[in-house]
Amino acid sequence: MAGLASPLRVCRGILKELRAMQGPSYKRSLAYSYVMDQFRKNKVTGERYCRAQQEALHASHTYLCLLTSTRNHQALHNLYHAKGECSTEEAAGLVGLRLPTQPGGKGWEK
Repeated sequence: MAGLASPLRVCRGILKELRAMQGPSYKRSLAYSYVMDQFRKNKVTGERYCRAQQEALHASHTYLCLLTSTRNHQALHNLYHAKGECSTEEAAGLVGLRLPTQPGGKGWEK
């Protein structure tokens, strides 16, 4: 797989996502302990614990992608998920449109 990030960059990315999910107390979580333990185990070489040379790095990169995508999905879901009924004007504004105004009504006089 071309263009995989370095193990340090992937580790920092995973820790950044954990910090975003759990807040400042992320260092006391089991996920933090597990991630750091796995990166320390595979520090010397990927071949020591994996069949393929880049398997551990690929798995960590995939996990980082999952965490990032999940956070982005949650942000989009919170932004666009229906919070009850909304007016036609609000629905049009949500997608970047404006409703036309009635001729001779408010908005046409200048």
